[in-house]
Amino acid sequence: MPVVKDLIRVEKDGSISFGNYELPEKAKLSDFEYKGDLYKVKTYREITKLERNGMFVYESVPGTAVHNFTVSGSRITFDVEGSEDAQITIQMEEDREYEVFVNDISTGSERTNLSGKLVISVEMDREQPISIRIEERE
Repeated sequence: MPVVKDLIRVEKDGSISFGNYELPEKAKLSDFEYKGDLYKVKTYREITKLERNGMFVYESVPGTAVHNFTVSGSRITFDVEGSEDAQITIQMEEDREYEVFVNDISTGSERTNLSGKLVISVEMDREQPISIRIEERE
């Protein structure tokens, strides 16, 4: 999967893709409308960050390209690629437990803190994107 050259886009399936870890300098795009919300993306080789209506959604260090990012209820799915292993932070509900799947293999459950941030580390595969699924545990 190639990086997202236009920084953020809507895919045919209704998901969004964003981020370009190949950029040597920061690039950003604001006021991207998607399903009635305004998104802002900042990205380059050191960081990729997504905000919705001014609120934090996603951040990776170093930068990544995210494909087919979908939020449905208490579940988030996306594919991610990058040139180096990455630490990814995602905004979820506060003080809840989530199970994280990397390439359909559970890495265990994580509990968000009072700010609702969930942090995962991903070992990148230089050949293909990594599939991430995060589901709230009942």
